[in-house]
Amino acid sequence: MRVLAASAAILAPGAALACALAPSIILTLPTDYYLAGAGLTVAVTGLLAASLHRLPALRAVTLWDRPVLIPETVTSYLGFLFLALLVIIGHFGSSDPMHNLLALWVWTGLWVALPLAMMLFGNLWRMMNPWTGPVRIARALFGRKGGIGLTRLGHWPAVAGLFAFFWFYIVSLSPEDPQHLARLVLIYWLVIFALAVAEGEDWLQQGEFLTVYLTLIARIAPFWLEITGNRARLRAGFPGAQVLEMPPLSPSAIAFVTLALAGLSFDGLAGTFRWLALIGENPLEFTGRSAVMGVNTAGLILSWALTAGLILGALKLGAVLARGPVMAVAGGGGGLRGGGQAPDMGAMLPVMLSFLAIAAGYHAAHHLVILLTTGQYTLAALNDPLFRGDAFLGLSVYFVSMGFLADRSAMIALWNAQFALILGAHVLAVILSFRLAGPHLPARAHLPLTLLMVGYTVFGLWLLSAARGF
Repeated sequence: MRVLAASAAILAPGAALACALAPSIILTLPTDYYLAGAGLTVAVTGLLAASLHRLPALRAVTLWDRPVLIPETVTSYLGFLFLALLVIIGHFGSSDPMHNLLALWVWTGLWVALPLAMMLFGNLWRMMNPWTGPVRIARALFGRKGGIGLTRLGHWPAVAGLFAFFWFYIVSLSPEDPQHLARLVLIYWLVIFALAVAEGEDWLQQGEFLTVYLTLIARIAPFWLEITGNRARLRAGFPGAQVLEMPPLSPSAIAFVTLALAGLSFDGLAGTFRWLALIGENPLEFTGRSAVMGVNTAGLILSWALTAGLILGALKLGAVLARGPVMAVAGGGGGLRGGGQAPDMGAMLPVMLSFLAIAAGYHAAHHLVILLTTGQYTLAALNDPLFRGDAFLGLSVYFVSMGFLADRSAMIALWNAQFALILGAHVLAVILSFRLAGPHLPARAHLPLTLLMVGYTVFGLWLLSAARGF
């Protein structure tokens, strides 16, 4: 009888806790060989790049030049109306984040799908930015011409916004709760709107974190649209060609880029068995986000400090190794400053722009599984936004499937895609670093940064292959 009672207790149905997002995947592939091969490839690329004549030219061509068909004010205002609709759905719609269009759009559409599209087709955010149109209209109605001096703050407001975003996304208790998310999105839009009306729409390019982040990673795209006045030019070139036309990053912009790299890395690290063991958590019996809020906040800050320290330290060491009778490079275009003097830290700073390729590549690889899984929920929510049986996309019966995660051949293809994204991004970063430094900086000055990129390549791939607890 005791055996029967025990069996009945085991087989009886009961409540269980489940993760709403894509399940964790423990890869059984020989990832160590991938890591070693990727690191070696980046190292060899750095050695070959020492001969600048072997580097690709990274030129761009104009495919067509036409008048602008739809003014940016109109597309931006449409983006604002779409955001307003999402906030309404978030507040009044389903409380299940997998069936609420706002939660799915923010975490899958805006943070995953849109950046991936922009890495291919340029700055699509410029057209759908929900502030530009309303700000132009409001400033015209209020008769505002000048600003209130926010531009003097540089990118620091965007840095604060990006840190708050990463903290909310990685650390906070309920980043996916639709009602909570709707309130935060509305508050954030109103704050940025008020500041942009006071300062001017151009302030968005340095003060609003989404605009800054998406604009930076869009610089990697092989296709992009340049709008000047009422003319639009479609350009095509080697990935990263736009980066060579950028001025060196300011200190606040450097802080933004290093925070972006650190946040993406810590997002991948925070759920791994290794990190959970380090902070005293059993990955198979995770006690919840509330139990690790403090240590994860410290981890995010420490990751930022470590990332900034390693990158700036590598640049500083490169400047030290470059001492000699050489010319110093002042900007990303290869212009010269002074003569017969050793390059200083300022001469190395343009190379910081090469890390935009790494940020874009890791963003794409890290979120690829989310795109393939929760992306299906997003499509279903677009088909039925209020979860009441509608079929606006014509998908009358739509089933979400994650069976491919259990298929070995599919997982091999997925891992190979992630591997290619990480490796390609770091190889491109090495090429960009040499191009940005120019021909007058000795090859030995690139050694510390190349070694750092080798380590970053291995670390990024390890994060993608590491076992995760949640």
